[in-house]
Formats: sequence, C-alpha cells, structure tokens
Amino acid sequence: MERTQASLHALELDKILDMLSDRASFQDVREAALQVRPFSRFEQVKEEMGKTEEAYQLMMRYGSPTIPSIQSPVNSLARAKAGGYLTMGELLSIATVLRAVRSLSQWKEHSAGASGRLDGYFDSLSPNKYLEEKITSAIVSEDEMSDFASPELANIRRKIKSAQAKARTQLEKLVHSATQAKYLQDQIITMRDSRFVVPVKAEYRSEIKGLVHDTSASGATVFIEPMAVVEANNEIRVLTSQEKAEMDRILQELSGEAGSFADGICEDYRTMTELDLLFSKARLGADMKAIVPVLNDEGRINLVKARHPLIAKEKVVPTDIRLGSDFDTLVITGPNTGGKTVAIKTVGLLTLMAMCGMMVPAFDNSELSFFRYVLADIGDEQSIEQSLSTFSSHMTNIISVLNLADEHTLVLVDELGAGTDPVEGAALAIAILETLRASGTKIIATTHYAELKVFALETPGVENGSCEFDVSTLRPTYRLMIGIPGRSNAFAISQRLGLSDYVVGRAQELVSAESKHFEHVVDNLESARQKLEEELSAAKAEREESSRLLEEARQVRERLELDREKDMERARREAQRLVDDLRYDAEQLMKELEEVRREKNAERFNELLNETKATTGKKLRRMEDRANPVEHRERSGYRLPRPLKVGDTVRIQDIGKEATVIALPDKNGEVLVQAGIVKTKVKQNNLVLKEDAPAVQVEGKVIRTFESKASKSARPELNLIGKNVEEASIELEQYLDTAVMMGLGQVTIIHGKGTGVLRKGVHSLLKANRHVKSFRLGAFGEGEAGVTVVELK
Repeated sequence: MERTQASLHALELDKILDMLSDRASFQDVREAALQVRPFSRFEQVKEEMGKTEEAYQLMMRYGSPTIPSIQSPVNSLARAKAGGYLTMGELLSIATVLRAVRSLSQWKEHSAGASGRLDGYFDSLSPNKYLEEKITSAIVSEDEMSDFASPELANIRRKIKSAQAKARTQLEKLVHSATQAKYLQDQIITMRDSRFVVPVKAEYRSEIKGLVHDTSASGATVFIEPMAVVEANNEIRVLTSQEKAEMDRILQELSGEAGSFADGICEDYRTMTELDLLFSKARLGADMKAIVPVLNDEGRINLVKARHPLIAKEKVVPTDIRLGSDFDTLVITGPNTGGKTVAIKTVGLLTLMAMCGMMVPAFDNSELSFFRYVLADIGDEQSIEQSLSTFSSHMTNIISVLNLADEHTLVLVDELGAGTDPVEGAALAIAILETLRASGTKIIATTHYAELKVFALETPGVENGSCEFDVSTLRPTYRLMIGIPGRSNAFAISQRLGLSDYVVGRAQELVSAESKHFEHVVDNLESARQKLEEELSAAKAEREESSRLLEEARQVRERLELDREKDMERARREAQRLVDDLRYDAEQLMKELEEVRREKNAERFNELLNETKATTGKKLRRMEDRANPVEHRERSGYRLPRPLKVGDTVRIQDIGKEATVIALPDKNGEVLVQAGIVKTKVKQNNLVLKEDAPAVQVEGKVIRTFESKASKSARPELNLIGKNVEEASIELEQYLDTAVMMGLGQVTIIHGKGTGVLRKGVHSLLKANRHVKSFRLGAFGEGEAGVTVVELK
C-alpha cells in the first residue's frame, strides 16, 4: 500500500537494503536484496530469522562461502534447451555457475556437523563436474577455443600453422632479397584480408608480381600478395574455413550438452541466489555487530543498547527502549536535536529489519515484535505540488494511519499535532492517541506539548519518555529515559546563548502558574533521577568489585583443593609403593630363612646360619628405615664408615637418588658416580654409603644378597605367549607390581590372538588388579588383538 511504502521510506529501510546489496556476491542477489520487504506472517519472519542465524553461525565457524561474480544462465540455457547455439562467452558463463555450485557444495562438506534450516538448500545442489570440465577444457576465453577441443580441430590448426610457415618462408626470402628489398616500403610481412602481403612502394608496383590487396591512405604504398605465396594463402583460407566449421560444430555440441542439463543448472542457480542472500544478511549482521533478537507477535518491544544502523559507529549512542509490556503508548518529549526522532526511527527501522529476517544492532536478549503494519509519520512532508502545508500533509498521513491501524500495528509519529495552534494541536494530538489506543495499536510519538506530558502522567497504559539534555554544555546526551517527561529548556538555553536576563525573566513571568508548577515537578523528578543514577552506578561498581573478589577467592580455594588432592594422591601412591617394597623385602627374608631351613642337614648349615644372622639384623633395620614415611635427606654429622671403593652403592643426599661409585675421590674431594645412565661428580661429604650394597668378593667367599624388586629392570612389555592362564596370572601379577614400583605409566601385555582364552584370562586379571587404571586392545601398528595396552595408576 502507498502508506506502508511511504513508511518504509521514512524509516530508511531502503538504505539498509542498499547496504545489504553491497554485501551480495553477484548481480541477481544484489537486485534481490533491493526487493526485500517485511514478511506478512509471523511464522515466515521466524523461519527467515532462523535461516539468517544459521548462516551467521556457519560463517563465524567456517568463514563465509566464496561465490564468484556470476551471471544468470537462465536465458542462455533456455535457448540451448530449444536447440539454440551458444557463444563461447555464454558457455564459459555456464561453466562459472557450475564451478560456483561445486565450490558451495564442497564448502558445506567441510562444515560437517553443522545442520539445520539450510541443509535443504545445500542438499539440493547438484554439482556437474562433467559438463564444467567439458566446457573449460574446450574453451579458453570468450574469443579463443582450445586446440584440444577436438582431434579434428587440433589437426586443422596444425595444418594452418604449417601453411603459414611456408608462406612466411617465401616472403622472408623476398623481404631479404638484395634485388627486391629496394622496392619495399618496409622490410616487413603483414596481412590484408587474412592473406600474407608485403608493403611495396607505389612506383615499383610492377616490379613485384602478384595481387594488390590494399593501398595506404597516402597512396605511397600498395600491399601486394606475391605470386609465390598465393597458393599457400589459398590453402590457409580453406583451412581457416574448415577451422570455423569445426568450432561451430563443437559449440553446437556443447550447447546441446548444456541444454540437456538446463533445468538442474537453473534450479541450482536459484538456490545459490537464495543462499547468498541469506549469507549477505549474515555478513551485514557481522559488520553491524548485530544480534538475533527474541521475536514475538504480542506487540512487545524491549531493545537493550540499540544503535541506529545508519549513524556512524563512533557517533551513535546506544539507547534502551521498551513498549508493549506495562504500557502501549510512549510519549517522548524534550528539546529539538535531543534525539527524539532518532529514538523512534531506531525502533521502527529495527522492527522492519527483524521482519525482513535481518539481525539488528543491539545487545543480547533484545526483543522485537511482529506487526502487520509499521506506519510512520516522520519529517517535514510539505507538498508544494499538492498545495499542502506541513500541518495538512501531516494530517493527511495521520488519516491514512487511522484507517489502517489495528491491534497488529506499530505507529510512530514525530511531532504529533505540530504545525498549528498549540492549544488546538495538543487537543487534536490527545484525541488521535486515544483513537489509536482504542484500536489496540502500539504507539510511540514525540511532541513539545506540555498537555501530552500531563496526558501521559494521568492515563494508565501511557508513559512519558524524554531525551536527556545537558544544559551546561548545550548538548544532548541522546539517552532515552522512560518514565520521566522531558523539558524544553528554552529559558536555560536562551540564557546561556546570551539572551538578556530581563527578557528571560519577563518570559518566565508570562508562563502560567500551572506550567511553572509542572516544570518544577519535572525538575524535582530529574534531580531525583540523577541522584538515584549516581547511587545506582556506585552500587553497581561495589557489586562488581565484590563479585570480582568473590571469584578470586573461589579460584584460590579451587587451586588449594586441587593441590591438596594432588598431594593426597601422591602420598597414597608413595604409601602403596612403600607397602609393596616392604612386602617384597619380607618375602625375600622368608626365602632366605626357608633356604637355611632346607640346608639344616647340609655341611654348610653352620656357615649359612652365621651368614643369615649377620645379614638379618641389617635387613630388618633397613626395613624399619624404609617404613619411616619421613625421609631425612641431610644427616647431620654423618661420616663414611670406611673409605669408598669402586662399585659401592651410595645415596646422594641432596637429591635422594642412589648411585654407584665408578671413580674414587679426586684432589677436590669429588667422587664420580653413575645414577642410572647419568654420570656426574658429587662431593664426598654429600654421599651416604648404603649398608645393603651388592655382594663383593671377600676372601674367596660370596656374601649372598637378593636383588630388590624395585631394582629389577622394568621392561615396558611382558610376553605371555605359550603359557596357560594360571602360569600367566602369577607372572602378570609380579610384573605389574614391578612396573608400578618402577613408575611405569603404561605397559604392553603380549598374549597373542589364538583361541582368545589367554586374552580373556589376562583381561579378567587386569579388571581385578588395583594397579590398573584402564586397558585396551592394541591399535594398528601396536599388535592389534594380539596385545593389550595397560595404563597404570
């Protein structure tokens, strides 16, 4: 309708559509963007907004899909389908469309996992690489066909090159001939009518036998085809004709191929157009730093930090606007240039954008409603052609609005009732608002009339609003404050601009007592508001600081809890390792005693008994030391009980590591020791001699010692192939104990594939073993089902 179109223009939706068009990839999408209009049903708005949101999310995750600047192939394909002949340029354009379809389809494949409303678009695309490659392999550019378009074309062009070379050879001889070169204007070979010729001076034209094809503009030069190359030129002409015929045949064939796929290509092109329009909306939303609003169809608007999209980012002032929840009519008052018009334009434009399926520049959780009509009367629409004054023009618009407005309408009126007598204008404005409200319409209107401020204060469902103005700087802040009527500030502004106090004072005297009282009430409200805002800001800062301190305390507590858990876990592991070591030592001691018992009738019984008595006490003391949970690394006043010897086992005090002496102390008192694979020099006073050192040869006897479990070489894998389940269980238990004591985190159990009995037995044992954290069969390259990889606690 005419009124709704005028409202779209007044709210500047056309400028937003220009911005949308600028972000489109090709011409048809640009034109489609300019034709976008608000949807007429709420379900359509929700569906389109959902598609825009999904396009935005895909773009944020995977980047925007790149579509080249393509031209519509619809007309060309319709001609090809009807048997028409397409040019090389038209065929290349079709190939470009096919390449874009394939690229878009591949882009969606790379964004696997994302699904939703756009899946139907992408799934409907049908890449045709066959036709794309057939065209691009045959055609190089709009004016050039490839030699490889067909074997026949390649053969013809080869013959053309041979004939041209033959003609050039003949002409080269003539050009460089000592007797004939003097007749030539220039020693060059050129072409006229696709035939090779040479430029001859006009006065010597009879000296060169041949056919004249052209004359220079001055008449001083004639272009002659020597008789020696006439036959070659004739051959070239025939071959060129054959080349064109073959090229026409190839183009006809390609056109037929394209025509056979016409319907599918046209459908893909339409799908790409719709997809690119959606991604254009997403790109516009990203550039505006926009959000997807919460949508409703109940006339409820709640914009948080909304920004007018046509005002520069560095100049726009975000504003909060609400309507339709606790009031259906908002009357905004305040001085000129204070931001009233921008406020209502922001509401109207963002509502239209949302109804077009576009994101809006506001903060999260902003809410907008669907309206059947968004009607605006904004700006000075004085019509000279229709001999209408400003007031008459506004009234004409208002009449149209009254005729259309219902409960599904948003009406935005700037300077309601302006342009006529203030008393009559205010009364008319109130009557218009009452009529619109009776229809259930949602209304935002700006005015200067004090009567409308009172109307808003006294009427339920009508709320005052004002745009803040800083009198001290004579500048608006552009902040919209709902619930507080605005002041014109005419006296204060005039006085600061230099109007005499007498004039201002006289003007104040002329203002009615009721007006003075009203302005005084507004002043008090404004002062109270500013004070409350300051207190609210201070309270907010204190709350944020408290939240920050609380968050820091929570993080510290979590770190302490985590450290405590780690310490407890470390202590549990150490205690378990200590228990395992002690158990092993006790077992070894029992084995020694058992060996002595078995040898009680042997000749060496007394000797073994004495040896056992001598070592048992030391081993018991060592077990007591190891059972002590506190390790004292520094032993005050400790002295070596004897000089060190090569092969002695010592402990390095400051790091608590065991090592073997491999070289005696040097002149600096440093001893060369080996701890594991590392060799290092350590001060002699930093070493403690281990009393349970390995056996050494003494007077031909060997002191028998047992290797502790922890000192065994822990292998990263255990081979159980060939053992039954019982044998494997015993060996596996011992191996896991050793692996845990040696600190191995992961081991491999080799059991083979076979019948699977041994593997099941191994798995049953692993499930019951306290050292096992988890286990799995080997992966490819690890042995697969023939091995089990075990992760230890």
